[in-house]
Amino acid sequence: MKTKELRPEYPQGEGGTQEEAIIDAERIRAFLLTLPHVVDTMQWGANLVFWVGGKAIGGKMFALINLDDDGGRAGTKPSPVISYSAGPERYSELLEIQGIIPAPYMARIYWVAAERWSVFRTLEWEQELTSAHTLTFNKLPPRTRAVLAMPPAQQKRLIADRRKLLVAKAAKKT
Repeated sequence: MKTKELRPEYPQGEGGTQEEAIIDAERIRAFLLTLPHVVDTMQWGANLVFWVGGKAIGGKMFALINLDDDGGRAGTKPSPVISYSAGPERYSELLEIQGIIPAPYMARIYWVAAERWSVFRTLEWEQELTSAHTLTFNKLPPRTRAVLAMPPAQQKRLIADRRKLLVAKAAKKT
């Protein structure tokens, strides 16, 4: 009896071979959205931010893809293509890999950034980003985990109520 793959199809590289897998923002996004409780938002210009749980329920971000193809503004280095949570245990080890640097603005919380997609093959990217997701999920407060454990309909209702409350608070301030 064959088991059916629950994840939607997304392009995969050769993982175990020496060939470089072709990976880009679209493929990484497709993979990240297959992980449990992942939500993406556009923030800070052209940055695609991935959250474990939504921002509205107290979720935490675990990866950020820079969609701004600046190619290095006059005399500066190009912006990293992706930043993600590495955790204190893997942080130093990852920084030894050429093309991995401390993430701008987030190095103090053990985030790393890749200067190019070819730093890892597809399978390695999947492992790194799954680790970032797991690390972040394990840091979620109990209240947020409780919301994520709710049935989807109840989650939606709770999030809608929370958004209404935030809008009402903002209106009251002005």
